[in-house]
Amino acid sequence: MNIKEIIEVFRKSIYDYHKFDNVDYPINNPYARDTYEHLLYHKNWIDAVQWHLEDIIRDPQINPVEALSLKRRIDKSNQDRTDMVEHIDDYYLQMFVDVKIANDATINTESPAWALDRLSILELKIYHMNEEVKRKDASAEHVQKCKFKLDILLEQEKDLSSAIEQLLEDMTNGRKYMKVYRQMKMYNDPNLNPILYERK
Repeated sequence: MNIKEIIEVFRKSIYDYHKFDNVDYPINNPYARDTYEHLLYHKNWIDAVQWHLEDIIRDPQINPVEALSLKRRIDKSNQDRTDMVEHIDDYYLQMFVDVKIANDATINTESPAWALDRLSILELKIYHMNEEVKRKDASAEHVQKCKFKLDILLEQEKDLSSAIEQLLEDMTNGRKYMKVYRQMKMYNDPNLNPILYERK
């Protein structure tokens, strides 16, 4: 898939989520299981739900018990997001397994999937900033500020897309190589978080 097709999958997920705009609405992934598109759609759906959970938890009138429950849900979502990124990196590891690495090849600061993670979040920013631009109840000043921000986000989309395409091309041709460090989130592990293991 090229970068435009990847963005289209992200946008489809965002559009589908906003048909219902409900953090509890179940995902209905339209792509066949075990396909790359399925992974991308699922990844963005997680991001879309978490985006709105982050909005909800910032309500200054929120009940503290509900806030704690939401915090736990956001923590789980973050772990799900990380797991999904690693699944996408597994896809790329398999894709590049037979590539002959050049002697002077270098490693990138982030893996392809973590770059796509940034792109997935960026697509959500673009969608929501565009919604602010279209608001009929907002002041002209608000709309103008949001339009300015939207233009920057669209420029960022172009630059990030180009950078990801270049990274994948370099990996395809062996100019860069892929090395994945799995996320080792110690606070989620009952054997590594002292607050958890000291209570055993």
